[in-house]
Amino acid sequence: MSPESRAAALDVMTGATGEAELDVLVVGGGITGTGVALDAVTRGLSTGLLEQRDLASGTSSRSSKLIHGGLRYLEMLDVTLVREALRERSLLLTRLAPHLVRPVPFLYPLTHPWWERPYVGAGLALYDGFASLGGAPRGVPRHRHLSRRGVARIAPDLRTEAITGAIRYYDCQVDDARLVLAVARTAVHHGAQVATRVRVTGFLREGERVVGVRARDLEHHRDLEVRARVVINAAGVWTDDIQDLVGGRGALRVQASKGIHLVVPRDRIRSSAGFILRTATSVLFVIPWGRHWIIGTTDTAWDLDKAHPAASRTDIDYVLGQVNAVLREPLGPADVEGVYAGLRPLLSGESEPTSRISREHTVVTPVPGLVMIAGGKLTTYRVMAEDAVDAAGHSLATTTDLRVGASVTDQVRLLGADGFEARRNQRVRLARRSGLHVSRIDHLLDRYGGLIDDLLALVADRSDLRAPLAGAEDYLAAEVVYAVTHEGALHLDDLLARRTRISIETFDRGVSAAPGVAALMATELGWDDARRDAEVDHYLRRVEAERRSQAQLTDQEADEARVQVSDFMPD
Repeated sequence: MSPESRAAALDVMTGATGEAELDVLVVGGGITGTGVALDAVTRGLSTGLLEQRDLASGTSSRSSKLIHGGLRYLEMLDVTLVREALRERSLLLTRLAPHLVRPVPFLYPLTHPWWERPYVGAGLALYDGFASLGGAPRGVPRHRHLSRRGVARIAPDLRTEAITGAIRYYDCQVDDARLVLAVARTAVHHGAQVATRVRVTGFLREGERVVGVRARDLEHHRDLEVRARVVINAAGVWTDDIQDLVGGRGALRVQASKGIHLVVPRDRIRSSAGFILRTATSVLFVIPWGRHWIIGTTDTAWDLDKAHPAASRTDIDYVLGQVNAVLREPLGPADVEGVYAGLRPLLSGESEPTSRISREHTVVTPVPGLVMIAGGKLTTYRVMAEDAVDAAGHSLATTTDLRVGASVTDQVRLLGADGFEARRNQRVRLARRSGLHVSRIDHLLDRYGGLIDDLLALVADRSDLRAPLAGAEDYLAAEVVYAVTHEGALHLDDLLARRTRISIETFDRGVSAAPGVAALMATELGWDDARRDAEVDHYLRRVEAERRSQAQLTDQEADEARVQVSDFMPD
């Protein structure tokens, strides 16, 4: 995925190359949309995808970064969702994306001396059992009961005076934005056409039937038309906006629920496991994340700006207060490296709080030629995509003689999965051959898997690219160049916030890294000095707007501060 491949994709989708209309056009470049594109193209359908901003720029880069069954949903007796999610967890961990998904231990602290241990233990036994149904490899160890002393050995900074012990269990984590990127690149590898920074502005109609979309190329300020036999909307929290484009005809109502997360350095909490805590309104996770911890989340209704949800000071203080209740050494605002807020697209319709709304998804066909999918969760993206393409297949069968086969994405490994295990075993040899430290090789393997060869080839060809980034030393200069030439990064935001996580992993939110990263991108993208400086200036203003929003007490005030800086728009 490069600027050239984007231009070529738009030529194909608009018919400039003489291609016939697409079988399927997907609207939305989050995990659901990219999953739909991969499912469709691997069933033999000509497939395109349009994303109005960047891949994973919405919900799909701002999650808790967990691949899990969901203990909360098990307690809500949503057994079907939990079983489905645990099957998908196993597939991702052991077959589809072992380079991106990895097991993480969690402690579930117990506070009640009699009933809680058997109650939680029974739930986790069921959780482990579901993970093994159908002969699927579980991929993670079973849960284990711990005494108070056992908890102290694993997590010295967890206050043990108020607990009777804990249960250790395993789930998995993933860099959500990189998972989306891997799914999108795999779809492109199999023939899908993908273009970011293209906003859908309307639908093409023949009578009642949708036959494509009108769109605006935001990079080059031109209007486009893309024709397709079926359009699949996977716009997440923008679902209602897309329904408005077809006259409000639709059967879905999506309620946005805001969740915020804090990132703190790993040395602030001594523990070899994460932990999960109950709060009055949600579940709080403390999740290991490389040299950091991710702490979250909240669960509150949000009806303000969807593109840039803001975390308020009240949100931040709430999360700090909840985690400090169980820590020996409390965290303060000065310990927070990064803050991010995301919106969950929850199917609404009941008058219950967002924390109680199910995460199951729904697929509808409100008008002929248009399929809409909403709800769901990161872990089950593949199942959601399969259901959406099934619906598209029914629509195609009624208008053409095309018969769509069954989904094969449970067999299609994501780019980077092939060769990963071998390269992991060769990590020491790769380090010696490349001149990089073994820890650098581990970092690259965790991000690129078997595609590490591409990065090492860059380093071999250009010795300057082996240098760590100034201000973000966890990353190499080669990763910036690769993000532009292979991963579709078009703007500085794309790279600092999603291709890497520099924007949340450094105390200055990536400000000191921005000029060097922009200079590397400028060389690859042909920016002149004015464009390079404009990208840096925009990023610095974005960071300042986020900091201002995080000092406000209310959602309304935080939103007003954050929306002062929107997305970068080239001249």
